[in-house]
Amino acid sequence: MDILVSDIPLLDQPEEMTTQEHTYARLRAAIMTGALPPGHKLTIRGLADQLHLSQTPVREAIRRLSSENAIEVLENRRLRIPVMTSARFDELVALRVALETHAALRCLPHLADRTIDALAAIDADLDELARQGDAVGMTRLNHAFHRAMYCANPDQAAMPLIDSLWLQLGPFQRQLMAVAQHHYSIDRHKEILAALRRRDPAGLTEALQSDIRDGLTLAGRDLLAAAPSPRTRRPS
Repeated sequence: MDILVSDIPLLDQPEEMTTQEHTYARLRAAIMTGALPPGHKLTIRGLADQLHLSQTPVREAIRRLSSENAIEVLENRRLRIPVMTSARFDELVALRVALETHAALRCLPHLADRTIDALAAIDADLDELARQGDAVGMTRLNHAFHRAMYCANPDQAAMPLIDSLWLQLGPFQRQLMAVAQHHYSIDRHKEILAALRRRDPAGLTEALQSDIRDGLTLAGRDLLAAAPSPRTRRPS
């Protein structure tokens, strides 16, 4: 089953961005925001036809995404979004907790009040998208919130690794969001913001780790225990 063009986010293409880079960025965004569920199968020809491109930029984008463990190349040369298993899910969540706790604590000495205000504004927009049920928008703003916090550290080196984890969890994201609302009863972003304003490392660690676990672990285990079809789409 080939992806639909409507599933691939529209992204601006600056003059200096090549077609290969733009194709990669669009497909990466589609995977990271959960437009493609685990187990979804693709073909290079199908993607090229859908995007009205030659196969060359699509093939290069697939090569890069495969190296990031976002797409599997099967023996018959077909492509598949990796299937999520309980063991793989637990590993990805544990890595998120470890890396993002490190990144958050390292950014803390660099956070100015205006940066925290900007984070609060992102979170307010995220709350509005949650009320609208915009799963894609919520995922993008959640990433933006965390990225802006971690990147306050001018010497940060963890963001590429964190991006890789977000990308690998992305296909599971929309299914998770449909279930996570039953577990995510406390707004952990508000707790994160409060800890940042207090410059409180222990409070920040607790709030951030609860944010990741509340939003992922319980909901993910519910879904995996129910063994949903890899093709199931459940946007909230």
